[in-house]
This record gives sequence, structure tokens and C-alpha cells, in this order.
Amino acid sequence: MDFRLSEEQEAIRAMALDFARVELAPHAVDWDQQKHFPVETLRAAAALGMAGIYIRDDVGGTGLTRLDAAIIIEALATGCPAVASFVSIHNMCAGMIDGYGTDEQRQRLLPALLTMETLASYCLTEPGSGSDAAALKTKAVRDGDAYLLTGQKQFISGAGESGLYIVMARTGEEGPKGISAFVVDKEAPGLTFGANEKKMGWHAQPTRAVMLDNVRVPAENRLGAEGEGFRIAMAGLDGGRLNIAAASLGGAQAAFDKALAYVQERRAFGRAIGEFQALQFRLADMATDLEIARTFLWRAAAALDAADPEATKLCAMAKRFVTDRCFAVANDALQLHGGYGYLADYGVEKIVRDLRVHQILEGTNEIMRLIVSRAVMGRK
Repeated sequence: MDFRLSEEQEAIRAMALDFARVELAPHAVDWDQQKHFPVETLRAAAALGMAGIYIRDDVGGTGLTRLDAAIIIEALATGCPAVASFVSIHNMCAGMIDGYGTDEQRQRLLPALLTMETLASYCLTEPGSGSDAAALKTKAVRDGDAYLLTGQKQFISGAGESGLYIVMARTGEEGPKGISAFVVDKEAPGLTFGANEKKMGWHAQPTRAVMLDNVRVPAENRLGAEGEGFRIAMAGLDGGRLNIAAASLGGAQAAFDKALAYVQERRAFGRAIGEFQALQFRLADMATDLEIARTFLWRAAAALDAADPEATKLCAMAKRFVTDRCFAVANDALQLHGGYGYLADYGVEKIVRDLRVHQILEGTNEIMRLIVSRAVMGRK
């Protein structure tokens, strides 16, 4: 295996890093404190191809790989993990339409997503079904040439701001085989939103409940056949888990870089604190964790690109390992700053808060262990 990036990948990475440095990093703390969702900045990222990273080019997508996506999301997250994570979610939604939609759906829906003129949100989790996603209760009842959707989705990133919602709803029996996927327009009568949640982190993107009360959705907006929704949702999550791991990696790398600069400048007992061996060893461990995380993330992304039969297992492994280790790296970076790390001005505590939720969303890390254990034991 060649672990070097190609010239094209290096150029893509440099472009994303430059965008993060100029457009995201200088504003990240203010956006966090003001709970500002930077839609115009997102659209500027879309103009560079970052809203349709792995969407086919016949509708204007960038046509890159999942590995390329991981590289881009990591780079964006060095500027702001919360914004990079929304880019990840938006790409996941666009990818589900590109991969499972009809040609008519792709041509109709994707162009506005690729410019981020329309933002997209993923609606699977419900108040009573998080990790047990197949137990969802939102119903979709056929009514002529449409479906009537009723239920509530919880913890939906971008809700209220997004113009398009991919909603998983029950059209049949209990369990995963009775679930179908629908594309719901924000303006559909009966679709409403809860208040913006008060959260520990991710303040630069809104999180609300999505309520559906007999929302009429044309049958032409169903993704795939009836009963295929859960499979579509899970397939979307494979790539989503890689991207959210990449966002953790970028955030942790930024925190590490801040800590490295700080220990070389901060003096105690007559010398820079970076000259103390205990801190040097901690930095060495942090750097090693980042490199291991990046290497394994690329391995999992390459497996997904190759349609490797073990891709789902590897994506779950990568999501669990990378988000766990990168949160630890960011937390260590805060500790190395001492009391200053606890202050908002240094930007490290924001990274710690943003990265904490990555161990929960896109499937908790406990569920990742369940997926991996079932795979290694040969169970479904």
C-alpha cells in the first residue's frame, strides 16, 4: 500500500486547508459564542466543490472518492469542527440521493444541494429510538399518489435552516424491513420545528426536533422502493461515520498544533515548558495517536471506495477509534495549556466541546462496538 497522497489529493487538501485557515478559523470562536450558522460561508465552500464531494459529475458533482472526502473534511475541521461536520452531513444526504435516487430525482434535487442554495438534513433519530433506529415510529401512509407522514425526529442537525429533509418512516411491518426513505421539502404543510437545542458544543449549527403532522409527500419523492429505507439509511451512515471521524481528526490536529506552539512559548522555572520530558512524552503520544487515527481512517475509506465486503465493519472501527482517540488528544491539548486552555479565547475548549458529540452521533461508539463484534463473530 502507498500511504502517500497523489498530487491531485495534495492539491485538494491544500485548497481545503486554505479555506479553513481563511474562512473558518478566524470566526470559529465568535460563531460558537453567538450560535451563528454561517450559511454564506457554507455556500462559499460549495462553490469550491465541497457540497457534492462524491456526487457524480453529470449533475455537477465533484466525483471524488470517500478517501478524498475524508481528506477534505479533516482539513475543514482544522478551522471549525462544527461547520465541517455539517458539510459532512450535507454530503451524506446528497450521496444518498445520488446513490439511490432515480435519474429524475437526481436531476431535480441535486443541483441546488451542490451549490448549497438548498441545505440538507438527515432525519433518522426519534425521541424514543436512537441507537435502536429500526424501532422508529414515524409513519408514512399511502394516500393516492402521495404519502402522509406523521411523527417526530430528534437531534436533527440543520433543522429549520435546511430546505430538504431525508426522513425515514415506517410504511410496513415492525423492524428494519418496514422502513422507507422520503425526501421532504421544508415548505410542506404540516412540517414544523422545535426550538434550537441548548448544547454543550456544535453551536455553529442548529439542532432542532422535526415534527411531521400528516405531511403530504409525493410518491415521486420516495427514495428507493418501499421497505428499502433502513438499508439506504445505513449505507449513508458508512460514509457519514468516516466523515465525522475525519472531522474529529481535523479538530484534534488543530488542538495539537495549538498545544505544540504554546509549550514552546510558555515558560516556567526558567525555561520553556516544552523542554520538560514529561510534556515531550505527552506530545509524542498525541502525535502518534493522530497518525494512527489518520492511517486507519484512510484504510477504511479505501475499503468503502473499493466496495470491500468488510467496509461497514471497518467504517465502524474507524468511527469508534478515531473519535475516541481524537477527543483524548484535544482534551490533552487543553490540559497542556493549563488555565489558559479553559478560556474561550484560545479556541481549545471549543474544540473539546465540539468533538465530544462525535462519540455519540452517527451511531454511538457503543453501537460501533456492537457492529464490529457481530462482524468478527460472523453474526448479522
